[in-house]
Amino acid sequence: MAKKAEVSVEERLRALYDLQLIDSRVDEIRNVRGELPLEVRDLEDEVEGLNLRMEKLNDSLTIIDDEIKSKKNLIEEAKTLIKKYSEQQKNVRNNREYNSLTKEIEFQELEIQLAEKHIKEFKVQIEQKKEVISETKDRLKDRTAHLKHKKGELNEILKETEKEEEALNSKSEDFKKKIDERLVNAYQRIRNNVKNGLAVVAIERGASGGSFFTIPPQVQVEIASRKKVITDEHSGRILVDAALADEERVKMNKLFAKLSK
Repeated sequence: MAKKAEVSVEERLRALYDLQLIDSRVDEIRNVRGELPLEVRDLEDEVEGLNLRMEKLNDSLTIIDDEIKSKKNLIEEAKTLIKKYSEQQKNVRNNREYNSLTKEIEFQELEIQLAEKHIKEFKVQIEQKKEVISETKDRLKDRTAHLKHKKGELNEILKETEKEEEALNSKSEDFKKKIDERLVNAYQRIRNNVKNGLAVVAIERGASGGSFFTIPPQVQVEIASRKKVITDEHSGRILVDAALADEERVKMNKLFAKLSK
């Protein structure tokens, strides 16, 4: 803590601006990746969903096939019973027994008709499901190919930028250690609240970077003196003078060029 207290305001401002340049460079790298990671994740979810759908459709086909087999077995059993009752009718002793067997035969014939009706319905369902399976298979093939392509794109970008991003994140942590915690927290808070992530900006043509609000000449002189940390009253951003910003940009660009090799 004692060491941090000895750091001058100017050194802290330089460290803050360097930190901003590093974090902005990381933002640039992530912008190059853009929406690709989200696209890949969405495609992975879609492919997984389609595979699950295919699995359920195939399972339902198996169930329908089992139902058809069951109905065919029922038909065979009914035919066996009809044959048995028809034989028994030849040996009946009275009309009551004959009529009873006739009713049994009629019942079994109805069972056969009902089973055949169900088999026809099941076969229609099979055709419908096969059509859906075919469409799903085509969709799955298309989405899987698209996923492979997008993963390839993402891996290429990651290969090019991952090493640099890791090095930059490490440098970001190093620079944070040069600045007192209160100021780092303020920097992070401002950075999170602004759209472009710029918490520290240089004065450009008498206004804070990216702003149309003019900084009063007296405040500009104070900023250029580098005696205290000054924030823009309109945006809340920390302000540095253009000369300091130019010096730090030159220094950090050399670092970026080194890290990107």
